[in-house]
Amino acid sequence: MPTLTLVLTLLLTLSLRSSSHSLSSTPYSFSPSTPQHSDWRPARATYYAPIDPRDIVGGACGYGDLEKSGYGKATAGLSSALFEKGQICGACFEVRCVEDLKYCIPGTSIIVTATNFCAPNYGFEADTGGKCNVPNAHFVLPIEAFEKIAIWKASNMPIQYRRIKCRKEGGIRYTIDGAGIFLSVLIRNVAGAGDIVAVKIKGSRTGWLPMNRNWGQNWHINADMKNQPLSFELTSSDGVTLISYYVAPKNWDFGQSFEGKQFEP
Repeated sequence: MPTLTLVLTLLLTLSLRSSSHSLSSTPYSFSPSTPQHSDWRPARATYYAPIDPRDIVGGACGYGDLEKSGYGKATAGLSSALFEKGQICGACFEVRCVEDLKYCIPGTSIIVTATNFCAPNYGFEADTGGKCNVPNAHFVLPIEAFEKIAIWKASNMPIQYRRIKCRKEGGIRYTIDGAGIFLSVLIRNVAGAGDIVAVKIKGSRTGWLPMNRNWGQNWHINADMKNQPLSFELTSSDGVTLISYYVAPKNWDFGQSFEGKQFEP
């Protein structure tokens, strides 16, 4: 009887150790406090050709010329199911091709920033021609990015994607536009979570004033902020707040861009 008890005890101990090991090797998970990696999710991807003008106009996030804005070809337009009415602009995703032995390039993945919107086409069903219709999760990539994970002949490919932290060179960039007491600020090159959910602005003669999202990552306020150095408070989607004092000097003007502090990647 003591021998049987000893054997059962050893088996229980081994089982607990095995459980502990399997828990420690669980894939990365996404949470608001630690947005390192989310779980892989299924989607599909198509591409657009170099002659397409969307890189010049910048798309639905308002970044303008994506090459000049520093995003290059590592970008994506997202379907309605992912775009979140522009909230997702600036977020970063890792994308890989799956399930197609003929067209996928094995062992490859790309990292892209959400910079545009893939509009639905309700003239087609979601499972036929309406690739960006709800509830489809769909990525539209520059062909240069698409060809890093799949052969171009693949066209509409099954993929997997996951949300990851953004890594950016330099600080967050603020481009100030508007006229009179209408002030608009485009916020780009954001590391960390990448997408901004709240913005406040402060002049030397004001307290912290909340700004409203205009579209994409363009934020606006009706206030007389001229002849004051401008500071900004940003809150990203993972709940992290960053304050940059005196981003723009007292003599700032509309059409100018300035650089402030950066989130931790």
